[in-house]
Amino acid sequence: MQTSSVTADSIRQVLQALLHTDRYAPAEQGGIYRPSAQPITRLGLALEPGPGLSRWVQANGIDGLWLHRPWKLDESMLPPGLPVLFHHLPFDETLTMGDNRWLAEALGDAGPGSSIGQKQGTADTGEPLPARPLGRLVNVTPQPVDALIDRLQNLFGGLDRVMPGQGALVGRLAIVGAMTDALVREASDRGAQLYLTGQYRAAAADAVAQTGLTVVAAGHERSERWGLTVLARLLGQALPALRLVVSEG
Repeated sequence: MQTSSVTADSIRQVLQALLHTDRYAPAEQGGIYRPSAQPITRLGLALEPGPGLSRWVQANGIDGLWLHRPWKLDESMLPPGLPVLFHHLPFDETLTMGDNRWLAEALGDAGPGSSIGQKQGTADTGEPLPARPLGRLVNVTPQPVDALIDRLQNLFGGLDRVMPGQGALVGRLAIVGAMTDALVREASDRGAQLYLTGQYRAAAADAVAQTGLTVVAAGHERSERWGLTVLARLLGQALPALRLVVSEG
């Protein structure tokens, strides 16, 4: 999508398709948080509105803002007319841990992969929404598990937890935005040797021990920060007139 004048609504349309927001209930879809028809030339991307947000916006000439979690935003600290967009759950499930094809590609996706787990929301009318996957099974060139863990360490800039399993090689891994007994067993039954998620959950400990899967928890914020850089790249490709500024805080 190309346009000479980027607005909050044109960005919303790109993200609506990218993040598959139609699969979510209206309250979960995200979109425009602070409406404004003001053209946007420099969009700032941040996980949440920290105490230095106002200074960062001013210092970088930001005239539009995207936030993952806008709930604590003090709009009085922003310049008048500055538009704000937000996406929470769709961003988490598409660009952090979940059915994340960009993460799969970064890990050497050899295809063909498949989805794992399902979650189904409900529309305001009470009708069920299209089911959405909770994760992705990714085939990679078989490699030592330690080599893949090192790759994950470099990709995310650290890892929260690594629980070595019984296998020495990884040819298939599961990227999942949740960690339950059922999901761990499903990943193992479908040939995964490594389970990658954001946070380790003790409720799945028995399944981990019995399946022998290696478990890697990258960390919730680390996976969000990785997703933020991907979001900036994808928006830049879709809207080349837009300049993207990613917050490091």
